[in-house]
Amino acid sequence: MAGFAATAQQETVLDAARAQLHLLQDQRATFEHAIATLIGTPAPTFHLAPAALNAQIPAIPLGVPTDVLERRPDIATAERQMASQNALIGVAQSAFYPSIFLSGGGGLNSSDIAKLFGAPSTFWSFGVLAVEPILSGGRIHAQVDFAKAGYQGSVANYRNTVLTAFQQVEDGLSGLTTLADAASAQQKAVEDSQRYLNIANDRYVGGLVTYLDVIIAQQTLLSNQRLATQIQGQRLVTSVFLVKALGGGWDRKDIDALLVRPTAKSLVQQ
Repeated sequence: MAGFAATAQQETVLDAARAQLHLLQDQRATFEHAIATLIGTPAPTFHLAPAALNAQIPAIPLGVPTDVLERRPDIATAERQMASQNALIGVAQSAFYPSIFLSGGGGLNSSDIAKLFGAPSTFWSFGVLAVEPILSGGRIHAQVDFAKAGYQGSVANYRNTVLTAFQQVEDGLSGLTTLADAASAQQKAVEDSQRYLNIANDRYVGGLVTYLDVIIAQQTLLSNQRLATQIQGQRLVTSVFLVKALGGGWDRKDIDALLVRPTAKSLVQQ
């Protein structure tokens, strides 16, 4: 009866492993199709040969200046929007200045000049602020206020974008540190499971235990190996996330080639 129980247990493990294999094959095919789309190749004609996962995890960057965040498209876009909104304030305020038209001969219109410089001192002290409400009903004032409000909004958006970038970088760094510790601990678990399987095999050959003990040891090893592979994959995904958060790689040659300004850091400190 013990032999039948061991055989049934082994068949159960085998069927479960086959089911997991089919699920993983489907997941791999989905990723393969996604890669084909990214490189502009029809999915049915693109294939990647299976290979061992020997990818090296990039070392956690040390001493990288926060200026590298200015490479991020979202930060660059928010900074340009802020500059554009700031320029609009000047455009709106320029409407307060007197308008002088060029004459056909290329000079200033003499009648306009005479009227402008012949105006009373109150006109120059108050500018067109004195007559603007009568002529435009406060429209130019409203445009200036609107431009200032837009600029303040763009500053807030820029600051929030930079803070979000810092958060993502911190998430990536802490994630890599935690996953590195988890990978180390899980590798020890795999090694322990392998020793457990070796001992179970030796005891089975010596007639001390049934094959059911070997099956249990195999299950334990397979489970730990799968978890170790998942952790390795998560470390690779987190590394990509960190590269994205930093706006690119962190090799010294890449950083030295950057022409950035430390505006992001100073803005957050305000």
